[in-house]
Amino acid sequence: MEKTALPIGDNEHKVAAWGITGPDSKKHEPIWIPRGNPGDEHVQFELLFSGICHSDLSIAGMQMFGAPKFPAVTGHELFGRVTVVGSKVSKVKVGDFVAVGCMVDSCLSCSQCTAGDEQYCLKGNTNTYQSQRKHGRVPGNQELTTFGGYSAENVVHEHFVVKVPETIPQEVVGPIMCAGITLYDPLKHWGALGEKKINVGIVGVGGLGTMGIKLAKAMGNNVVAISTSASKEEVAKTKGATGFVCSKSEESIKAHAGTLDLILNTVSNHHDLSPYMQLLAKNGTIVQLGIITEKMTFNQVPLFANRHSIAGSMIGGLKNS
Repeated sequence: MEKTALPIGDNEHKVAAWGITGPDSKKHEPIWIPRGNPGDEHVQFELLFSGICHSDLSIAGMQMFGAPKFPAVTGHELFGRVTVVGSKVSKVKVGDFVAVGCMVDSCLSCSQCTAGDEQYCLKGNTNTYQSQRKHGRVPGNQELTTFGGYSAENVVHEHFVVKVPETIPQEVVGPIMCAGITLYDPLKHWGALGEKKINVGIVGVGGLGTMGIKLAKAMGNNVVAISTSASKEEVAKTKGATGFVCSKSEESIKAHAGTLDLILNTVSNHHDLSPYMQLLAKNGTIVQLGIITEKMTFNQVPLFANRHSIAGSMIGGLKNS
């Protein structure tokens, strides 16, 4: 492995990574990247496992978020072992297992950050990759966008590191930091952890959807999986769904109409929301989780009849991680 993507600065060290070197590159390849050296409040860890998220692949294919900055190193579902801690770090020690998700910095002082919702930082958070280092806690060359976790090691401020119990199987931790928190946060916000159990619909029986089914069921709620494909019913029920709706079947929609208090929509392709709106109970909310870059339209009249809401949600803060 000889390819060095960028020069290594005085306060940086060279790290092996798996990245995309330019717009003409169609695949990931081994490269060297600069990582900032750990400071007093930083945690350095060796990568043991990383999940692969749809958005990682979308960056690679330039399908969303605009044109990437090269070299691009993606990956934001990270699990590793601590190798170095700064002198002021109190959260973890060398040898501990840790995880890092979709963000590595925020201002930590605005009302959103102090409430534990760093993902909605009023000054903008810093994503784990392809993001400006705007708040100063990501070490290294501040002119470069951040490099993600598909690398031998990473250096992250301790606030954005989650300590992982040794009892959790190591290979399953990574996806919890993205898919897990993306579903957990809206479930908690819209009442699925309350004393009164609710009826939850999960649209899409893929990576995000199956995570949502498991979480909503574990919280004690009635869970209905929703898919355009009737063949997904069996797998949905093995994950914990107690009901199933095929959204292409008018009969199936009618059988469950007006029954769901909360619907989490994980679909990331352009689609019609009207079949799902029919499933909402009075005061029900549908939450958009899948990233869709095209404009979407819907008939607003059904919203009036039963005080329905359409909302959005994005990952989760460290308080809920």
